Amino acid sequence: MGTSLTPEFWQLFTVLLVAAIGVTVVLTATLDALAVRLLSRRAHKLPTPTPHRPEHAGHRPSVHS
Repeated sequence: MGTSLTPEFWQLFTVLLVAAIGVTVVLTATLDALAVRLLSRRAHKLPTPTPHRPEHAGHRPSVHS
């Protein structure tokens, strides 16, 4: 009860394989572009760090009670 793989099968298999590869490439590129855009927006929203200013060695802050 064996079946042979006909030329029509291989033609349909090729069409479906190429379509699946195309969908995968387009979907991956779209998601990659979205991820880059989100990371870029997040990087622009981060506040710039202010440099730490060391205290003078002899200076102590006054404490008022």
